Amino acid sequence: MPKLTRLWPLVALLLLQACSSLPPENYAPKLGQMGKDVMWLPTRDELVTQMLAAARVTPEDEVVDLGAGDGKIPIAAARQFGARAWGIEYNKDLAALAQRNAQRAGVAERVRIVHGDIFKEDFSKASVVTLYLLEELNAQLRPTLLKMRPGTRVVSNSFSMGDWEPDQVIRVGSHTGYLWTVPAVVAGQWALQGLDRRGPALLQLTQRHQRLGGSLAWGLQVQPLLGARIDGAQLHFSFINADGQLQAAKLQLQGQTLAGELVGPYGMVEIQPEVVKVSGQRAGD
Repeated sequence: MPKLTRLWPLVALLLLQACSSLPPENYAPKLGQMGKDVMWLPTRDELVTQMLAAARVTPEDEVVDLGAGDGKIPIAAARQFGARAWGIEYNKDLAALAQRNAQRAGVAERVRIVHGDIFKEDFSKASVVTLYLLEELNAQLRPTLLKMRPGTRVVSNSFSMGDWEPDQVIRVGSHTGYLWTVPAVVAGQWALQGLDRRGPALLQLTQRHQRLGGSLAWGLQVQPLLGARIDGAQLHFSFINADGQLQAAKLQLQGQTLAGELVGPYGMVEIQPEVVKVSGQRAGD
């Protein structure tokens, strides 16, 4: 009996250690508590909704939240927009809380929270990325984001991406969000067919993110592009055709080729013009 009495302190200590290793069910984060790189501040509900709406989230999307906190954004993406969503959270207690919140919200089958590091986890298959990080962290993530599939939407609460200009600024009261669409890389030379009766043309493009500049050339006839832009993998530009009229083209990038058509004319016309197909491929730079 004396031996058993001496063992009780050890047993009690082991039980306390076991309990302390379990995520506390009543854990509640504190506003401004520090994490690995940033403090925890939740995004306002109204801004969450507007950010996801601006990103055109649908049930076909996979949404990833970098720094998921209590899971608010993945839960909203699943509950309000029907998307599959997951979050990456460095704080294990917050990650566990976020998963419990998804369970309570009834969307646990479409929401998962990973306890991990946003700089180590692979989120390359996501179609929408949300984040609420500092500008310097956005700058570190930017090369990874720009390598994602063209057309991937990125939305950020408060903080920008340096000289990667947002496609849309989202304002909810005094709060601001930003939307970007990952652009395809189209810089270089392209040989185009079908633009007009002058025959094949050489398209020269310069690029900084989604902003484009460049020119079109038919032999020695060279003209600057007008209104050139890249929206995901879709290239838009206008030019002056052989008849001196403004003409717009819309082309889709597919690997090393472009395919699309001339756009317009707009409005009421007596006879609908036939669709003019345009194609192209990369030329030697």
